[in-house]
Amino acid sequence: MNGFIYTLNFLLPLLYAVSVGVYLWDFLKDLRRLANSKRLFLFLTLMLHAIYLLARSVAFDHPPITNVFEIFTVLAFCIAFAYYILELLTDVRGTGLFIIVISLIFQTISTIFIKDLIEVKEVLKSSLLGIHVFSALLGYSGITVSAVYGFLYLQLYKELKLNRFGLIFNRLPNLEILEKLSFYSALIGFAAITIAISIGIIWLPLAFPNFSLLDPKLIATCIVWLLYGVGIAAKLSGKWMGKKVVSFSIAGFLIAILSTIVTNFLSRSFHAFY
Repeated sequence: MNGFIYTLNFLLPLLYAVSVGVYLWDFLKDLRRLANSKRLFLFLTLMLHAIYLLARSVAFDHPPITNVFEIFTVLAFCIAFAYYILELLTDVRGTGLFIIVISLIFQTISTIFIKDLIEVKEVLKSSLLGIHVFSALLGYSGITVSAVYGFLYLQLYKELKLNRFGLIFNRLPNLEILEKLSFYSALIGFAAITIAISIGIIWLPLAFPNFSLLDPKLIATCIVWLLYGVGIAAKLSGKWMGKKVVSFSIAGFLIAILSTIVTNFLSRSFHAFY
């Protein structure tokens, strides 16, 4: 089992690198024959990544959440998975390059530095905790993807304002589609964070004697959830459109990153269990 896990660990960065290469080649050349092939290859990469995560969970008797580099491989999977869901929902395939490269970076770092821990705290062996963390990471992956589409929207908007009709203009979807992609990604992130918060509020008080609703990480997550809830409601009600939607998405992402840095490095939390 361990040999299988180690093989997949070193294979995954190569698979993501090939995916990035195929999406890059298609972005540069716009070859229609690659349209289905690149989606199939990404699907196979995600399947092997899911098998890898499951194999680690079984072999080491805990979900892969016990150290930062295990978190990185889950994050790499979540970002690529969130994009894959989006591609299936919208059938827009020309933007994968800008998303999957993020998964490649996280998985490469994980592959190089990951540690195999067998003796861990009992709470880290909980499947509910694993679902809670996975949902949270999928949620933050969703808002990351949303922000990437927001940046692409602003870049294309700038190109149009300057009357430059180069590669970006020719390859990216139009502004309306980029706005939809950003919004749908935010919806995926919001739904996943909702699941993470729900599990946390119900289960974490039972698992952690020092649980507090005033926990900095819980407060930060709820603030991010509320911000995106307001933004989604404004979009659905027709009050916000276009540049305002993507600007809000980018601002929400920056707030989420800032809150994560603050809660992880500048405050004490019961979440800090490794």
